[in-house]
Amino acid sequence: MSSPEIASLSWGQMKVKGCSTTYKDCKVWPGGSRTWDWRETGTNHSPGVQPADLEEVVRKGAKTVVIGRGMSEALQVPPSTVDYLKKNGIDVLVLQTEKAVEEYNALAAQGVKVGGVFHSTC
Repeated sequence: MSSPEIASLSWGQMKVKGCSTTYKDCKVWPGGSRTWDWRETGTNHSPGVQPADLEEVVRKGAKTVVIGRGMSEALQVPPSTVDYLKKNGIDVLVLQTEKAVEEYNALAAQGVKVGGVFHSTC
């Protein structure tokens, strides 16, 4: 299964190709996407993205994970989260969200089994 293209990004809104939902924050993986609801794992800007936020993306087949930290990079990514991915043999990129979406789409277009979590505001 291929990773879906992120079709558009603007402040507070993301669209994934083949999906009618407009997301604020989203998770994507080979073959799908859904809303990234921070309340599920107690995520907040600080300490930031937790391994629990990424388990689903990894479980669904991503070999590379792109983390979008927000338009102003307010969302933190602690070293423990990066370590979790690396220990599972997953390549990880942590970027400002616009750059993260560009990188994600480039990898998806190359056929990489890429997934990600993206914060579309601050």
